[in-house]
Amino acid sequence: MAEALPLTARFRRALVYAARVHARQFRKGTTRPYIGHLLGVTSIVLTHGGDEDEAIAALLHDAVEDQGGKPRLREIRRKFGGRVARIVEGCTDSDVEPKPPWLDRKREYLRHLRRADSSVRLVSAADKLYNARETLEDLRTHRDALWKRFKGGKQGTLWYYREVRKILRRKGPKELAAELERVVRELTRAARSRSKR
Repeated sequence: MAEALPLTARFRRALVYAARVHARQFRKGTTRPYIGHLLGVTSIVLTHGGDEDEAIAALLHDAVEDQGGKPRLREIRRKFGGRVARIVEGCTDSDVEPKPPWLDRKREYLRHLRRADSSVRLVSAADKLYNARETLEDLRTHRDALWKRFKGGKQGTLWYYREVRKILRRKGPKELAAELERVVRELTRAARSRSKR
């Protein structure tokens, strides 16, 4: 087992930076500040052995996609280093506006994830697990109306989670893949039962 090292001032700077960059952003279709998602993903990364660079990348994994594209990536590289920037870039499915069509982006991201290194897969798996858990929780409250939030709708969203799960089951991280599999199965069952009511 690797020696446990404390998070440094660099992580604290990244936390403040993420809160500033996403200050006006909310989770899709909710009034939840976006920083909650970033903290949740970072918690999963740290719980599953992520190092400081991976934790910082988890805090910043949506900054390029949602808050500034390539200029934001250059800023992240300058502030937090090449490895963090590379992981963030590896978790980004689009760095342009307007974004390409949803299905094209997701298919390309799945191709990319099959070749990605373990750090990118760790942050990506934590992100997808957090999203799947939140979707399951919101489905219990909002029923089928929930799916209107997602460009892929119910079928596309479930398809995407299942495809990510398959890649992670083969490539790792194995523990996160197993947890994602459990949540996606529960989400699929809940989606079927909610639509029958």
